[in-house]
Amino acid sequence: MTSYDLLFSLGKKVLDGGQLTFDEALSLTTIDTCDIPILLGIANKVREKFTGNRVDTCQIVNARSGNCSENCKFCAQSAHHETQIETYPLLSEEAILGAARKAESDHAYRFCVVTAGCGMHGDADFEQILSFIRRIGDETELERCCSLGTLNEDHVNSLKAAGITRYHHNLETSESYFPNICTTHTFQERVDTIRRIKSAGMEVCSGGIIGMGEEWRHRIEMAFTLRELNVDSIPINVLNPVKGTALENQERLDPMEVLQAFAVFRMILPKKIIRYAGGREQALGELVPLGFLSGVNGMLIGNYLTTSGRGAANDLATVTALGLQPIHNVENA
Repeated sequence: MTSYDLLFSLGKKVLDGGQLTFDEALSLTTIDTCDIPILLGIANKVREKFTGNRVDTCQIVNARSGNCSENCKFCAQSAHHETQIETYPLLSEEAILGAARKAESDHAYRFCVVTAGCGMHGDADFEQILSFIRRIGDETELERCCSLGTLNEDHVNSLKAAGITRYHHNLETSESYFPNICTTHTFQERVDTIRRIKSAGMEVCSGGIIGMGEEWRHRIEMAFTLRELNVDSIPINVLNPVKGTALENQERLDPMEVLQAFAVFRMILPKKIIRYAGGREQALGELVPLGFLSGVNGMLIGNYLTTSGRGAANDLATVTALGLQPIHNVENA
């Protein structure tokens, strides 16, 4: 079967409500380069059928930066690396509220409070973070999300009571490749936190980073784990090598491979949010808009944790120029 025939056969299967097998998904990674635009178009059709034209938007705040105990090779905030990022303890409540108000004025739908660190076990800042979350709910119309690392059941219940509707906790990569990226905690710890969140009835935002030296099969493995865990939103970051990290010399992915990855994730996870995340500007340059024609239906707008983005206004202008509709809080107030 030619890659052209394969694409239409698997596209029809997904559009008819079927699920790809692992081998079928892997076959999408070996198609002829000239057929990648066809894959993007099919993934875009899948996105349109199952999720419509609405784009889920989120803005984040780096509420506590650097000095993380974990040795994730990609991370500029790891204490194991010598990078030039700004490090600081937990921001003040007013600073967090100011960031939330800016996110609302930038027309973000969700706002995510992010802290560096392994998790909340024994973390003295947890109660203050709960206070932030409650005030954001009282003073804005934003959907509230946070990314605080690993959690136990008490943490999960407290966050839900404070108004968190979705929790972010990336797998980062596949279980088989994870030991190549981090050795200070396990893949299973991440999975356990995701399961606790889902069991509590909250949504989960979890994805990873491509371009860390992994193979296509590792990316497919991660996507299938996310499907098994019934994750709601899948952010796909593209490694932006940071000087001082263990991956500072990692070769960048070809832009077409990045777009192909978005499309493959959409084919595996047809009804979920596939979210544009960090590294897209450096990886794709002028091709950034094509991500939205490759199955993407969610995005971080504005800046990232330690790097700058294109700006919320530019992000939203790209979305609307393509005939898509960013979800705004005012629509759901």
